[in-house]
Amino acid sequence: MAKKESPFESALGVLFFIVFFVMLRKTMDIYVAVIGTFAIVLPLVATFILFLKYRKGKFFNSKNTLEKIKSLSPNEFEDFIAHLFEKLGYSTERVGGPNDGGIDVIAEKDAIKHYIQCKKFITQQVSVGAMRDFYGAVTDKLSDAKAFFITTNVFTLEAEKFAEGKPIELIDGKKLMELVKLSGIKVADSSRPVFGSAISEKCPWCGAQLVLRTAKKGSNTGHNFYGCSNYPKCKYIKNITQKDNH
Repeated sequence: MAKKESPFESALGVLFFIVFFVMLRKTMDIYVAVIGTFAIVLPLVATFILFLKYRKGKFFNSKNTLEKIKSLSPNEFEDFIAHLFEKLGYSTERVGGPNDGGIDVIAEKDAIKHYIQCKKFITQQVSVGAMRDFYGAVTDKLSDAKAFFITTNVFTLEAEKFAEGKPIELIDGKKLMELVKLSGIKVADSSRPVFGSAISEKCPWCGAQLVLRTAKKGSNTGHNFYGCSNYPKCKYIKNITQKDNH
């Protein structure tokens, strides 16, 4: 079976013959027409190929970054979103947990609190049921604020329709990558060491070394935790479990 010609090859052939006949009519010399055609067409083709490579490079950079984010645990993903919004100019508070009331992160800017739900999905889509639950949890808080529903995958069509006309911004994996690029965050490699008790492990936000610290204020005063050595530029925190303390 003959190989099917690609649209690019077809367009290139049409362009070549158009330029060739234009040159031929102007010069009436077939050799000059051929040389002139190549002189015009080849730079255009080279430029287009470089453009495609640039677009492909950007695509794979975003794809690799999204895969690294998908490798985070759900709790780490919520931490990452809080960090992301800090980089975007918000002050944030992590709420997520068994009793989060449908809100994982509170992001405040200009004295207005915005509410964020995070779903780190690999293949699962955000359903309309999840969207309804989130809206029910924040609807009485949105007089001047906005809600954000963020996922590493996509939303179902029903979920998107439900959010229409409501103060909920849907951020899927593609839009998340746009925010990551805007924030300037460098996502650490997904092959980072597994979290454990060793302080040689790396920060999943910036790749710097984690160091052992002790909380000096708040409800966790006196408790140890792992913090990023890039603090205050990076405010990643990993809590130490009871097992880690022994």
